[in-house]
Amino acid sequence: MDNTQSKNLHVSDNTKQRTTPYSCDVCSKYFNRKSTLQRHLFIHTGEKPYSCDICNKCFRNKWNLQQHLSIHTGDKPYSCDVCNKSFNQKSILQRHLLLHSDEKPYSCDVCNKCFKRKSILQTHMLTHTGDKSYNCDVCNQCFKHKSTLQRHLLIHTGDKPYSCDVCYKSFSQKANLTKHLLIHTGDKPYTCDVCSKSFNQKSILQQHTLIHT
Repeated sequence: MDNTQSKNLHVSDNTKQRTTPYSCDVCSKYFNRKSTLQRHLFIHTGEKPYSCDICNKCFRNKWNLQQHLSIHTGDKPYSCDVCNKSFNQKSILQRHLLLHSDEKPYSCDVCNKCFKRKSILQTHMLTHTGDKSYNCDVCNQCFKHKSTLQRHLLIHTGDKPYSCDVCYKSFSQKANLTKHLLIHTGDKPYTCDVCSKSFNQKSILQQHTLIHT
């Protein structure tokens, strides 16, 4: 670095110190207000001085506490102009608005497929990595998605939370209940392309098609 560059850098630092006189001793970041520096320091100390009087959950800043309190009060001050649905946080409203638009700001670096939500992109990425980070503690079977693991666990617990309103038969998975309901409704949505015979389950149609092969 020549003398001119060094001098310019020194002048720039001095100017920054004059305009933002409060400096963090940990990361050297500058702030123009002492109160802003004090709030920033909580990041380094881990201190969360703002506590919810209802559930005792703690927060680093007052704004996050105020956002949290709306969970207890039921206040939803942020309303969607399209469908009038209300939300307790502005960030949630902003994510919701993507449902009404064609915008898909989250893009996959592998296949360039785009998504409206970051969480959906993260789930999609598992198809490329093959990562199965959700492990069953009972049989050690691994799954890509937490929701799939949760459904799998019902096999071990015996829980059947999905019940038929007609005959009260219970099922461990919602998809199985949906298939069962076709028995009561008489719907047969699966049709054979060869003979046009219809069935109420896809698996039965697949067995039937073997007749034609």
